Amino acid sequence: MAELALEDDTIWYRTIGDGPPLVFIHGGWMNGEAWAPQIDHFADEYQIVTLDVRGHGNTGATAPDRYSIELFTDDLETLLSRLEIERPILCGLSLGSMVVQEFLNRHPASAAAAILGGAVRSMPPVELPTGMKQLWTPIPALTTSLSLSGTTGTFQSMLYSIQATTGERWLSVDPEIRAEAIADVGDISSAEFRKIFDALYRYDPPELTGVETPTLVVHGEQEAPLVKRQGRQIVSSVADGDRLELSESGHLVNQDRPSAFNAATTEFLDDLSAA
Repeated sequence: MAELALEDDTIWYRTIGDGPPLVFIHGGWMNGEAWAPQIDHFADEYQIVTLDVRGHGNTGATAPDRYSIELFTDDLETLLSRLEIERPILCGLSLGSMVVQEFLNRHPASAAAAILGGAVRSMPPVELPTGMKQLWTPIPALTTSLSLSGTTGTFQSMLYSIQATTGERWLSVDPEIRAEAIADVGDISSAEFRKIFDALYRYDPPELTGVETPTLVVHGEQEAPLVKRQGRQIVSSVADGDRLELSESGHLVNQDRPSAFNAATTEFLDDLSAA
């Protein structure tokens, strides 16, 4: 991995292969290795770029007291500038999909394409007025849970709540993938967990109505219904959007159904090249 020096800290990233730039942004409380099935598949044809977002993976804790999706997007812009990438294909999962949406809102026609796995616009996946979010913030309860149960226990409680609401396995249909995701959470400190959660919760999603970048939204069959609805909203907002739902998969759709996810991405990008 390589280091990207910022004004306030350092971000770790990885590049492999040559060709059109394909940039992957992982989900919350994960790291760049979450894209391993895609790295292995696409590295022969593309310049693959992954990064560990602040608070995650090798990057770990960074100096700011608060994180935001906007800050994560600033970091992505800095990385693309450092690597002299002007027309990236952006692929984001969950939190990473928010970062991609923020980038697209800032640069409506600068990316060559966007693939959004487990795409979500806000947390919770119901867009609430900013004032109501501030009034009913879950951060105090989260802080208590972190002090009592740690990051792993708190994350598992969140998973149980979602599963109870949706009736689905949600995060992943594969016990091993689910266990690996939970183990990654255990490597994150309580302070960083809270900062990441706060960034997700406070994000005010853009409308995306001016975005011209061709965009593919991919959800798992067992994704939360409200998240699927937000995915349909993304597709209807951008100028050129499409949506795919993969069976036998949950929120971590790129890991649950790697071959199908890779095939859908390949077909989407090949169609753009042909056009």
